[in-house]
Parts: sequence; structure tokens; C-alpha cells
Amino acid sequence: MKNLKMKAARAGLDLSQEDLAVKVGVTRQTIGMIEAGKYNPTLNLCISICKVLGKTLDELFWDENLE
Repeated sequence: MKNLKMKAARAGLDLSQEDLAVKVGVTRQTIGMIEAGKYNPTLNLCISICKVLGKTLDELFWDENLE
């Protein structure tokens, strides 16, 4: 499942995938794969992404359809 919430939050801060990747210590490809729903990030990586984007885990990674 694509992570459009993460992509929107990143774009809202005018960050490229490369910018976000550098800030959280991964490759641009990793960010692209997370946004495309092709990679399941670790909890630590999710937390790092949330801190950079100023969002909570629920805001970026919770799928309301799973409730």
C-alpha cells in the first residue's frame, strides 16, 4: 500500500526524497520504496521519519482501513 501521507508531509515541507533520506540516514531509494509501499521500514526508521516531518506514527503509518 502506497504511503501517500508520508509523501504529502514530505512535500508539504518542500523536502525531496533525497533531503529526507539524508536527514534520517537512509538512501533516496529507501524513501521512494516506503512511499511506493514496496518496503516496510523498521520502527526506528518510522520514528526518525516522523521526527523530521513533525508528524506522529499514527498520522503517517496507521492505516484506518485496518481497524
